[in-house]
Amino acid sequence: MFDDRFNNKEFSVLSLGEVLLRLSPPHKERILAGEVFEKRAGGSELNVVSGVSLLGLRTGVITKIPANEIGKYIKNKIRFTGVSDDYIIYDQSKKARLGIYYYESGAAPRKPTVVYDRAASSFTTLKLEEVSPEVYSKTKVFHVSGITMALGEGVREVTVEMIKRFKQAGALISFDVNYRASLWSEEEARTEIKKILPYIDLLFVSEETSRRMFQKRGTLPEILKSYTEEYGCRLVAATQRTVLSPTKHNWNSTIYYQKEDRFYQEKPYEQIEVVDRIGSGDAYLAGVIFGLLKYNSVEVALEFGNAMAAIKNTIPGDMPVSDFQEIKKVIEDHKENNTTELNR
Repeated sequence: MFDDRFNNKEFSVLSLGEVLLRLSPPHKERILAGEVFEKRAGGSELNVVSGVSLLGLRTGVITKIPANEIGKYIKNKIRFTGVSDDYIIYDQSKKARLGIYYYESGAAPRKPTVVYDRAASSFTTLKLEEVSPEVYSKTKVFHVSGITMALGEGVREVTVEMIKRFKQAGALISFDVNYRASLWSEEEARTEIKKILPYIDLLFVSEETSRRMFQKRGTLPEILKSYTEEYGCRLVAATQRTVLSPTKHNWNSTIYYQKEDRFYQEKPYEQIEVVDRIGSGDAYLAGVIFGLLKYNSVEVALEFGNAMAAIKNTIPGDMPVSDFQEIKKVIEDHKENNTTELNR
């Protein structure tokens, strides 16, 4: 998948996306009843590059945040995982604000709840001319998601143009459809995303989104293969989460690699003790992208993706915190059915 042109790139992955402030009541408290919120940083694209960085590759994020104390908090969190802040844009305006979302954990039969407060955030004012032109030749992979495209027409135009410029400069384009019904309709998402699919090399899309939003028919293998036939995507991945209860999930995924005309799967991670499911899909992407870049292997990419997602489900907050050694051990234990109770 990768050739010599990738060897001289400064970054393995650069992403574009909004970074949010997450506020959560502790100890499974209700938003409507609690008095205290825990604050954390998060955002789909940041979660992805954070995961890749923790596994050992150089990454960066392109975003826009307010030039105030909240912005400083976010910048410090970005740096904490080793993600470069070289391409952060700071909003100096009086209306500068960071998008917020509130997350309430679930406990059966009560489901988790998300409430967004992200309208008119600094990121939604991003202009193409604010992005340094040098960035387009700096990376092996450029990653973005459908969430960013859903934040408004202006941001969508910037996103599409950046995809084209990174593609022209030789980067592989990674795209997570990540459909959010609270941000835009299925019809609008389908229309706009179809326009950029011919530019996408690595496509991440759930079976449910394929069937509902893209109106696909057939088996999952037929659906995944159709994206390569219709749009030229090189690799298409879909995750499968089986929710047994809010705190018990099974996890697996399927990857189709067009060059080999082959589907990749492994045995699922079962009975995952879910502490916080937010960001587990992003952790999966991080593992897959890392496996492709580091090992140039779809099989290894699948293993790292599934392991990263499984572990992220057990960790509070949006962002992953697992390094290469931990994930490597998780993969080995999964293959060997190792149920040792302690790491010692």
